[in-house]
Amino acid sequence: MKRYMENGSIKPKRTIIDALIAIAFLTVIFDSTYTVNEGHVGIVKRFSEAQNQVSPGLHFKVPLIDSVEEIEVRTRKNEEKMASSTEEQMPVTVVVSVNWTVEKSAALELFRQYGGLSQFEQRILDPRFRSATKDVIPKFAAEQLIQDRASAIQLIERNLIEEMKNFPVTVDNIQIENIELPAKYIASIETKQTEKNLADAEKHKLARQNLEAQRGVNTAKAKADGINLVAIAEAESIRIKGLAEAEAITAKAKALGNNPLIIKLTEAQNWDGKLPATILGNGNMPILDLRAK
Repeated sequence: MKRYMENGSIKPKRTIIDALIAIAFLTVIFDSTYTVNEGHVGIVKRFSEAQNQVSPGLHFKVPLIDSVEEIEVRTRKNEEKMASSTEEQMPVTVVVSVNWTVEKSAALELFRQYGGLSQFEQRILDPRFRSATKDVIPKFAAEQLIQDRASAIQLIERNLIEEMKNFPVTVDNIQIENIELPAKYIASIETKQTEKNLADAEKHKLARQNLEAQRGVNTAKAKADGINLVAIAEAESIRIKGLAEAEAITAKAKALGNNPLIIKLTEAQNWDGKLPATILGNGNMPILDLRAK
């Protein structure tokens, strides 16, 4: 009985030990591999000290000793809402955003100096971004700031690039997302724009009327030119016809003059077979009137 108890107590203890060994083994196996997501680099830390960086994919590390932290190397966007004033000292609130990218080759150095992207943004990027923006906005009048955002964006971008040139990041582009001005000023701008639109519409209307009038003049001129061309053509036709008739008469007269018998022939061809009933003048009657009884 005693031997059975001893054997029975030994088996459960060995089972627990085997289970613990298996769990420890699996933990070591799973803790020795890790993956880095696409668009990131992995910073391998040994006892919290950054050792090296690795590219996306599957990697191995020393279990329970090494740890890995990812740093995004894709384009990131930071947005700031800040109060400022325009050139004419009008209060304005602007929402400005910046797209920026960590240089992949310098991710390890950035981590060693700043401890990660969040701290880099809070300590380096955001303060300089706000400074670059607030330095530019007061150089623009309110109306100019609304109508010509591109110029303001260009100046902010130039300032920020200069501020960030010694850091391992690239400033991609900047956008002014929104501009908030006092309501009364916005209303005055809208009124001014409405008046400008009405004036432009009136100019367009006058230009259209002038175009239509010019079109009418051109149509009338074209019509008159057409009539003139028709008259010229008709006159030329009559002239040519008259010349032809004159030439025909001249030719006929010349023919008659050269051959007097043609006159007799023409008279004979045109005679209707009737003799004249009376003869005027003195002299003998060459033809007798056979109709007399």
